[in-house]
Amino acid sequence: MTLADDNYARLDEPDAQAPAARAARGKAARRAVPRESHATFDAPSDRADPVSLLRQQGETRLAELLPIRYGRMLASPLAYFRGAALVMASDLATTPATGLISQVCGDAHLSNFGIFASPERRLIFDINDFDETQPGPWEWDVKRLAASLEIAGRGSDFSAAQRRRVLTEAVRHYRLTMRTLAGLGNLEVWYSHDEVDELADRYKALLSKRELALAGVDLSAADEPDVADDEPKELSKLVADTSGKLEIVGAPPLIVPVADLPEPEVTMAELSHIVTGYRQTLEHDRSYLISQFDIADIARKVTGIGSVGMRCWMVVLTGRDSSDRLFLQIKEAQQSVLGDFAGPSPFGNQGQRVVAGQRLMQAASDMFLGWHRSPTADYYLRQLRDWKFTLPAGQMRPATLRAYAALCGRTLARAHARSGDRIAIGAYLGRSAAFDAAVADFANLYADRNERDYAGLKAAVKSGQLAAERSV
Repeated sequence: MTLADDNYARLDEPDAQAPAARAARGKAARRAVPRESHATFDAPSDRADPVSLLRQQGETRLAELLPIRYGRMLASPLAYFRGAALVMASDLATTPATGLISQVCGDAHLSNFGIFASPERRLIFDINDFDETQPGPWEWDVKRLAASLEIAGRGSDFSAAQRRRVLTEAVRHYRLTMRTLAGLGNLEVWYSHDEVDELADRYKALLSKRELALAGVDLSAADEPDVADDEPKELSKLVADTSGKLEIVGAPPLIVPVADLPEPEVTMAELSHIVTGYRQTLEHDRSYLISQFDIADIARKVTGIGSVGMRCWMVVLTGRDSSDRLFLQIKEAQQSVLGDFAGPSPFGNQGQRVVAGQRLMQAASDMFLGWHRSPTADYYLRQLRDWKFTLPAGQMRPATLRAYAALCGRTLARAHARSGDRIAIGAYLGRSAAFDAAVADFANLYADRNERDYAGLKAAVKSGQLAAERSV
């Protein structure tokens, strides 16, 4: 289905109605779209070919990087799933939808949640990827999260019963959190978030030393970053200080300094203009702060799985001297994968779409988050790796993944409640576990479909239809 454009206005409507009317709306949606109806996934006979969708998506990307994207997707069914957000968006458009709209992530898989620093330098847990965000059906995010958990559980050889507990825990906590938030005031919802020092008390007994080491963070002592060493150590390894001049260390094809690309002067001038121009989208104090930094060097950088092939750059800037450093990421923004199915974004600039969605959904967003339109593409900019950690969900024990799933479910509900009608959604979900069980059933079915699609990608590479570069 394609949702009507006027659904976007609903982001502004909830407070115009009394809570009782909003709850009645949610119950009416439950009658029209029973919670049990979310349990099914029947791929239509005219389902779009996943490989064709990936090739179509690649037409607007850098062709020389696409083999890296496909190679990374071949690593596992979960890696394929992470890169196939467009495929799932196409599939979700054929599933039941309540018509209740919120700002959604659009790619809410388990690895797009993590730990990062707020502008106040407090470590918090939240969604950390918004490339596909726009208004859409809230249940699409819930289903993508659940499917990713099922696929991760299969990859870790969890039993069917263990996987079921992980899934129902995620959706149950989404439901309970949404119902709790439905009873709170608007400001209480807006200020709600999970700080890592609070999470430590809940999860340090579950997280093994190995799991913490894989995450690169010690939750038992992570409540405040050390401001005296505010630059993550991995970033310092990416640059070399030569006689007071910082240069990015190349590691092709993943990191390629502008100086090593064709037409370096033209590229550097365009990117410098983006960094200068984007300051207009920042608050005045932040624009003033960044104006005190000068660009030292820029390099093209390959990131993630689904993003590979997008134009992405890392920038190192210096302040008072070469030790005073700021790292930014310039990332291309194209139409959301939801755009053809949930309607177009209300923003003409795709970078603004990403920034507006992130600010709506996150409890605390990067202070240097902004956007710019160049002659060739839309971009958004943010601080690079601002104390950002992703817990190794694909390598967790069943009990740990279950706790992590609950945390993701709560976090997703809080993000949806900031823009959607939390009272109507809470009323739709209800007190029973009907929706929890239905989404768990859906995730199991979709994981089967994902495995077949993964096999299809492998076949396409083997036949030469797609080129793939592995282990990059």
